[in-house]
Amino acid sequence: MDITPVILCGGSGTRLWPLSRKSYPKQFSRIVGSRTLFQRSAERTSGAGFAAPIVVTASDFRFIVTEQLAEAGIDPGAILIEPEGRNTAPAVLAATFHALSANPDAILLVAPSDHLIPDTDAFKDAVRAGLAAAEEGRIVTFGITPTHPETAYGYLELPEAPTGETKPYPLTQFVEKPDQKTAERLLADGTYLWNAGIFLARAKDMLEAFATHASDLVEPVREAVVEGKPDLGFLRLDPDAWSGAQDISIDYAVMERADNLAVVPFTGHWSDLGDWDAVRRESDADLRGVVTSGEAVAIDCDDTLLRSDSDRLQVVGIGLKNIMAIAMNDAVLVADSSRAQDVKLAVTALKQKQAVQATQFPKDHRPWGWFESLVVGDRFQVKRIHVHPGAALSLQSHFHRSEHWIVVEGTAQVTIDNQVKLVTENESVYIPLGSKHRMENPGKVPMVLIEVQTGTYVGEDDIVRFEDVYARS
Repeated sequence: MDITPVILCGGSGTRLWPLSRKSYPKQFSRIVGSRTLFQRSAERTSGAGFAAPIVVTASDFRFIVTEQLAEAGIDPGAILIEPEGRNTAPAVLAATFHALSANPDAILLVAPSDHLIPDTDAFKDAVRAGLAAAEEGRIVTFGITPTHPETAYGYLELPEAPTGETKPYPLTQFVEKPDQKTAERLLADGTYLWNAGIFLARAKDMLEAFATHASDLVEPVREAVVEGKPDLGFLRLDPDAWSGAQDISIDYAVMERADNLAVVPFTGHWSDLGDWDAVRRESDADLRGVVTSGEAVAIDCDDTLLRSDSDRLQVVGIGLKNIMAIAMNDAVLVADSSRAQDVKLAVTALKQKQAVQATQFPKDHRPWGWFESLVVGDRFQVKRIHVHPGAALSLQSHFHRSEHWIVVEGTAQVTIDNQVKLVTENESVYIPLGSKHRMENPGKVPMVLIEVQTGTYVGEDDIVRFEDVYARS
């Protein structure tokens, strides 16, 4: 029987700010390599022996999920939309109920969407090694062979040091994230593995574990799934029922209490890319431990990460040691590498001063493509808008602004009230205030235009939608 992957991708990843933000978290970014972490997670749980995945995500990410799966050539399967983030336990339970409704004998592989596991074959071998234990009714978790005394991970204790053979071991206990001294002791002991948060189990055994150890979650999550509403191929979980589910991780709710767990050691390379120091370790450094990415230059630096994710910003470091500097169009982070875990404090500080950079990504991704603001003034705004082939924005109007559109790539089909016309490269069109209008890309290549908005108010909430193929209100 094929294994059904359950991919969890609702997190925000604040320790990788400014690249990872609430509106566009790290799992959807190309941090290491040409694929996003989400795409790589989907790829290593696809192919022979795997069914189409169940993805659990937030409403804001639903079209990003489908777009990135399509780029990777993977059937999206079911996509469950959480009304609000309630941590991993309700998300896993919702996927469990959904899987059972289609197949009472389903076997689930629950995995985060933001981990880096380069050796896909080794990962699949570990999954296959745990399959027999799962078919016998055990919940199998996967432990990572530790390489250093890490304080950011939880640990799994085995009754004996693993021999290097990929096979299930009984779990002695979960260990919370340790301090530095304890982490050093656990590493030296040899019987402890990092907790990867990946689980393999029959759906009915997962449900039984919840019923035994977290029974208060069962009814609200079951009702959220049963009363969920289909929406353009997604399943929106019922918000009223979902709000009654406790905000709790699956480790706390179930795994630390269950007595039928087994652990398969994974000796291949793994990283959760939890902070910028981890990104530096996973990147190709020079002989002095320096990593540069994008438009970045290092001069006489040591053990330093310099990264520019903007083609408009050159980052230059001179004589730096143990520094990380990450630049985007709208924000720059500079910190000592030893403070990598504290980057989330920057997000908190920016929220307190109500800076949009705390949560909003400079590119605003939409189901039809994306846009970014190039210049914002008192009574105007200039945007670059990218529309995917075959995509269309909603038919809309504005109360407070007029717009000029200049096509710079591709061809736009433009509707203004009762007039429809094609606008090609180097051509422009004017949208008067109050006019019903829409832009579409009828072509086979992306369409890019520059939009100049002028008026008393240029906020995104000045939109009245009349028709929308993506069912947005």
